[in-house]
Amino acid sequence: MALLSRFRQCLQVALPLIAAASGALHMTAAAAGQIGYLGPAGSWTHQACLELFGPSDLVPLSQDELLSAYQSGKIDRACLPVTTSLVGATPYLDPILALPNVRIVAEYPKMLGYSLLARHGTRLEDVKEVLGHPVAFDEVKPWLDHQFPQVRRTAAASSGAAAQAVANSDALDKASIGPKIGASIYGLDSLVDGIEEGPHNVTRWWVLGKDSPPPTDNDKTSLLATVSDADLASLLASFAGAGVQILTIYERPAKTALDRHRYLIEVAGNEKMESLTLLLGKHPDIRALGSYPRRY
Repeated sequence: MALLSRFRQCLQVALPLIAAASGALHMTAAAAGQIGYLGPAGSWTHQACLELFGPSDLVPLSQDELLSAYQSGKIDRACLPVTTSLVGATPYLDPILALPNVRIVAEYPKMLGYSLLARHGTRLEDVKEVLGHPVAFDEVKPWLDHQFPQVRRTAAASSGAAAQAVANSDALDKASIGPKIGASIYGLDSLVDGIEEGPHNVTRWWVLGKDSPPPTDNDKTSLLATVSDADLASLLASFAGAGVQILTIYERPAKTALDRHRYLIEVAGNEKMESLTLLLGKHPDIRALGSYPRRY
């Protein structure tokens, strides 16, 4: 028994080191042709990439590593969540818009569904702390309020990070909320599935690449414009005058003045269509970020 206890202690020390080394290897192994996603594994972005691309050539990276690898060409594509139906723009949108060269080649919307994950042997009555992304807590709040009104709720950077923390915990009193894929990746059990009760969140991911896909008959184009408040009305009027349909507008800080903002303007159609080409020709300060098949 003493030998077994000593083995378990060594294993608990070694596992975090192995995980850290694995993360470093992911970065050095990233190469052109691979698809980088916002890690760690078991996140919703991981789930989205599995549905988009399958399990091959996926590389989990931190935000800084992911954007750097994309810009330097170490990876062929990068996938990050940019907007949600609950909170609007995500914290990852502005860093993407700040990149000097970026090309959006696809979008992927998905309604999220959550499972309660815990180490093997954990019972519902054992759970004293639940870890999850803040947006996830908004979705499962009705269920948590009913099932676990006294349980501590701890924010995590992502669903994958929450599952990873539960897997690395010593006690059987922690659980995470996230996609069920986290159970298979980190050796956890799903105690309850489908615990989201609303408001239901739809997240949209962008896939960043190098070359735009061929035009289709149902495309979307993302544009970035930096404009003063006084000139915003005339800018928007130029879209209507050109016959270009605006789908969504996200206001972002220009970080230069209070009366100046950046706007992510998304329009129907491909940037190669005549109406949009003429509009962009008259407004060289509007930056085209990419055209891609419209998914919603």
